[in-house]
This record gives sequence, C-alpha cells and structure tokens, in this order.
Amino acid sequence: MKFLSLIISSLTSTILFAQTPEIVYTIIDSISEKRIENDVQTLVNFGTRNTFSDTLSNTRGIGAARRWIKSEFESISNNCDNCLNVFYQKDFVTKKGNNRVPHDAWVVNVVAIQKGTKNPNNYIIMSGDIDSRASDTMDFTTDAPGANDNASGMAGTIEAARVLSNYKFENSIIYVGLSGEEQGLFGGAGLAAYAKKQGWNIIGIFNNDMIGNIEGVDGVIDNRTFRIFSEPVPANETEKERNARRFYGGEVDGISRQLARYIHKTTKIYMPEMNPMMVYRLDRFGRGGHHRPFNDLGFAGIRIMEAHENYNQQHQNIREEDGIKYGDVIEHVNFNYAKKLITVNAINLASLAWAPLPPKNVAIGGIVEASVKFKWDQVDNAKGYKIYWRDTTSPTWDYSRYIENTTEFTLDGIVIDNFFFGIASVGENGFESVVTFPNSILK
Repeated sequence: MKFLSLIISSLTSTILFAQTPEIVYTIIDSISEKRIENDVQTLVNFGTRNTFSDTLSNTRGIGAARRWIKSEFESISNNCDNCLNVFYQKDFVTKKGNNRVPHDAWVVNVVAIQKGTKNPNNYIIMSGDIDSRASDTMDFTTDAPGANDNASGMAGTIEAARVLSNYKFENSIIYVGLSGEEQGLFGGAGLAAYAKKQGWNIIGIFNNDMIGNIEGVDGVIDNRTFRIFSEPVPANETEKERNARRFYGGEVDGISRQLARYIHKTTKIYMPEMNPMMVYRLDRFGRGGHHRPFNDLGFAGIRIMEAHENYNQQHQNIREEDGIKYGDVIEHVNFNYAKKLITVNAINLASLAWAPLPPKNVAIGGIVEASVKFKWDQVDNAKGYKIYWRDTTSPTWDYSRYIENTTEFTLDGIVIDNFFFGIASVGENGFESVVTFPNSILK
C-alpha cells in the first residue's frame, strides 16, 4: 500500500509539473508583433517625449504620451474585469543641483498593478521608459521620436500587460512606464522610493531599455541574441557580508545576478532559438538605466536589451551627414525581434508570479567532509525545493536535486570546496523561485 501511495504521489507530481510548459507556450503564442508596432508608432507620433516637453497638448509631448499610456492600461483593465490598479506616481524635480534639468517639473510615472491572489504584497515589475531625447538632452522642443529608445520597451510593457492580464497569479505584477530616464533616472528613483515606503516586497524588476534593434554600428546583424545586465552583489550590502565573501565566495551571486540566471534558464527552456547573453556588469560601460535606483535600495533588478546597438540612432537629432542617417526613427525598429524580447519578459514575469518566494535563510556546511549539508526556512506554498550547484567558474546553475517534505538535506559525495550552491522553492504547479545563495554557515 505504501509503495502504491508513493507511485500515485510521483505521478501526481509529474502531472502537476507537466502542466507548466503548455501554459507558458500559450503566453508565447499570444504576444502580437502588430500590436507592438502600432504602439511604437503611436508613441513616435507624439513628436518628442522629452520629460520636460509639453504637458498640455493632446497630440505632442510627454503629457499626451503618458495620458495615452494610462488610457491603454485602463482599457486593458476594463477587459479583465478591472484587474489592474492604474495610477500616476510622481515626484517634483528642480533645476537646483541638476545640470540636465532645464526647468522645474513633475516627473510622472504610469503604474498598473495586477494584484496577486495569494501574495499581493510580492511584486515583480516590468518597466519601459516613456521619455525620449534629442542630441541635447536639455532640448525639449526638437523632434525626438525615440522609436527604439525607448518606445520599444514601453510598447513591450503594454503588450505584456495585455497578454498577462488574462491570467491569475499568486504574486503581483507591476507594469510601469517610467519618466526622467534621460535626465538622471528620476522616474526609477521615485518609484523605488515609493516601493520602499509602501513596504512592497520586490521580487525583481525587469528594465526594458532598447529592445528593437538588430543591426549594430559595428555591422553585426543578429535577431536572436539579447543582453541581460546585472550587478554582482547588492550595492547596500553590509561590511559583514563583504567580509564573508572573501572566505565563502559569492562575488557573482547577488540577488540581481540570480535574477539574470533565472531569465537565462527560463529562456533556454521555452525559447531555445534565443541566445540570452548574461553580461556581468550593472549596465553598459559608464552608462545607466532605470533598474539602478532599485539596485541602490537593495532590490533585485536587471536590464534586458538588444545585443548590438547603433549609436547613430541613439540620442541624435534626425539628420543626414556624410551619407550617414542619424536619428531614432521607427524604420530602424525590427518588430519581430522586439516581439521576441517582450516574450522573454512575459514568460519570466508569469513564471515568477506563479512561483513561491525563494527561501530566505539558507545555511550551508561541509568543511573537510565529502558531503554538503543544507538547512533553510520553510516557504509558504512550496511543494518542494531544488538544490542547485555549479562549478565555481560556470555562469549558470548546471546541476540540481529536487526534494520534498524537508528543510534539511545532505548531498553525499560532493566536496563543498569545488562548487557553488543555492536553493530554489518549487510550487505545486512546478514553477520555481529565483535561487537563493547561502547566507549563513552550518557549524
């Protein structure tokens, strides 16, 4: 009888796990290239979306753009029985001390929250930037269509909301258009501070900034590769945590890096035609994006973007010089590629929103032994856990062991010195959390 019970339990687990790919593939098939193109065109038609441009016109400037974005979120909400809470979140910025601010103004973000059914205070965020810029960031009147930078990311966020609003999730999802990126990441800083004040538990933020170009300034054309930027360890870690890393490792295992690995893994499973490229850097060399203010406050956050940039089409007035066409116009956006990157976002948002939280406290031990011991806190709604490990030089979690009905385990025959380890929670539906790197030592 006990043997039969074990078989039934095993089959039930298999059936539950087998349900996950089908629903993910349904999401993949639902992303619309045509809707993305239409939304990018609408954003381009506002002429300029400079953060300090016209706010009164209904056809031109940042004000018209953010009102349209809000109306799109509200329309999506109407179609899902008011499943989105749509609102403006804003902060006032002044010229004083800000050399990229031409005049005092409100920096306004457009936020749409899809509340989770079980854990409404756990949030996974997808963001795109509303604003655009000309060659001179202080010039808020010249046309700056910002088709790729960053109408592509903003349109992608709207499209993800359209598709994912058809589902119920255990954790909450936030879709947001952030402003003030080109003048100093004001929008991200404002929302991150707001999240901190509200006591939101941020699972992570996916910052989408330029996801539509496939032809680089270096001549490379690639419609499959994309970059995932992530910082190695949290900027606000303690001195104790820094000192521990020297003896126990973890230099590339912070919460943002684990989020990057999660996206890499999910993409390789469900979209094997894509080539996710993890870049071990906060952002591009000497440059920044809207995930950084979240990182500054200790939240996990990454940047998803194209692999091959064309600098002639970024931060440029529309013109032609010496046979070279400059400007971020819609003709340069590859919508099929943008669709792929938006799909990457959607399946990872859904996977995390359906997953339990990662274990908070993971202890590890096994000094001078041929085994590795683990102990961790039980996670609500977790059916089981996955112990992951990898060679210390590997960028990805390459080996795993699934276990149930315990919060302690020993991996026999594995020497702790030769690998890095982590633990993820697994839900009844088979969806996994981000991996937690050990944060304490078993004596």
